[in-house]
Amino acid sequence: MSIEVKDIHFSYGKIKALDGVSLDLSQGAIGLLGPNGAGKSTLIRIMLGFLSPDGGEGRILDYDIKSQQAEIRRYVGYMPEDDCFIPELDAVSFTSYLGELSGMPRQEAMKRAHEVLYYVGLEESRYRKVETYSAGMKLRLKLAQSLVHDPKLIFLDEPTSGLDPQGRTEILELIIDISSKKDIQVLISSHILPDIEMTCSYVVILNKGIVVSEGEISKLKEIRDLYEIKVMGEAQVFLRKLKDLKCRVEETEDGILKVYTPPNYNRQEFFRIAAEEKIQLRHFVRSQSSLEDLFAEAVGVD
Repeated sequence: MSIEVKDIHFSYGKIKALDGVSLDLSQGAIGLLGPNGAGKSTLIRIMLGFLSPDGGEGRILDYDIKSQQAEIRRYVGYMPEDDCFIPELDAVSFTSYLGELSGMPRQEAMKRAHEVLYYVGLEESRYRKVETYSAGMKLRLKLAQSLVHDPKLIFLDEPTSGLDPQGRTEILELIIDISSKKDIQVLISSHILPDIEMTCSYVVILNKGIVVSEGEISKLKEIRDLYEIKVMGEAQVFLRKLKDLKCRVEETEDGILKVYTPPNYNRQEFFRIAAEEKIQLRHFVRSQSSLEDLFAEAVGVD
């Protein structure tokens, strides 16, 4: 397993950030999804060895997170959410320096810095001081430095934060290229669901420091069916009966009921309830659950 953590606990004073997190993750693009404050960044920092867990154990690329932090950072790239730049350095010098910190010889680090800056689209501005960069350029630079030492695995923490739609799309396309063509495993931490759905095949959902759901996105979508139903009659009675059968129901502004059924639900139950309560089903369509639907259910958002 590339990422293996078991029963990880961590608190900031009296605030519990992680509460028994266990993961076994292998190849591919993995989304670490959760609302702000769910514990995503804390988990990444523990896996990189920047924070020591209060309890639990873990291995990243088979290196121990407590005793082999230097080895982990040699083979793992990290794109932090916050800026991490050194004043007065240009992009080439900064990226090369990060390569040296990861164990690369200076000449090799400089050569590689030019390559990754070209890859992320900063070739024309690589000699500019970083403080003159726009927010979008700084994000590209953070992505470049995470790749400079040719890692086997990269952690990307909120990689599209603050970008305009075009910049966001360009960064996501780079991430897809990295995970599909560069033979680099990618873990993306984000609260932006479309980013995860576009780039990842597997998702881990954290909420309040606990893993509340995980699996292949396509298979998670199959666990619950989604039906869009419009009724004529006592809609609230129909809604209450469905909730009694463990369905999750949302009512839209135009009167459509979005009904998420539990596993192995027999859709004939809809017609049975309608007949018993003398309710007409005027609109009945089966739809595909989205990642947004899965997320809302996992974290308890109505």
